[in-house]
Amino acid sequence: MNEVILETRGIRKAFGKQNVLDNVSLMVPKGCVYGLLGPNGAGKSTLMKMFSGMIRPDEGEIYFNGSKWSRDNLKDTGVLIEQPPLYENLTAVENLEVRTLLLGIPKKRIQEVLDIVDLKNTGKKRAGQFSMGMKQRLGIAIALLNSPSLLILDEPTNGLDPFGIQELRDMIRDFSDQGITVIVSSHILSEVEQVADYIGIISEGVLGYQGGMKQGKDLESLFTDVVRKNRGRELCC
Repeated sequence: MNEVILETRGIRKAFGKQNVLDNVSLMVPKGCVYGLLGPNGAGKSTLMKMFSGMIRPDEGEIYFNGSKWSRDNLKDTGVLIEQPPLYENLTAVENLEVRTLLLGIPKKRIQEVLDIVDLKNTGKKRAGQFSMGMKQRLGIAIALLNSPSLLILDEPTNGLDPFGIQELRDMIRDFSDQGITVIVSSHILSEVEQVADYIGIISEGVLGYQGGMKQGKDLESLFTDVVRKNRGRELCC
């Protein structure tokens, strides 16, 4: 495995009496696309929010580039979780201008990220009038403003049509080719299979598998085995 950019050791998280993550230890190599797979409610979004500083683990540690994670690491992290954080009454440029002012980023970066996500010709059209795919791309542009080395995308294909999914897939591979590490979560095996170099499969809060994508490997069977095993574990404990 290549040098690791993000690692968790024994992460546990509960909300009230519900255990959401149970002893999760994963390793994300630098420069790869890491696909985090799992059924809805498996704990993927909770883990992504931990990487983004939105919530904290009850137990365990997160490491970024070999050191314990701190909020300083957010300057090297881009995040798109759930819905893109857009001001729908503002244009694409205006949405980005707000963030550059807040983050102290030069305005020239706005056109750079709009070029990357192919939104440079939207003019005075407001974000509220954008298609779902355009909104998703603007959300990614916002996540790229700080030139992150790690990009976190939680269920990014939700609501997209087939053309939008293909565009997003190509974009993710381009980010990896540029040296950006991408963590993308999904419950859709075929989407992750087409972009990921490494995968982790989480079910009932347990990381049941982690490893590289191998040519000819039956991902569906592997996924089903992990989900069934951990559902059985949940029921009998």
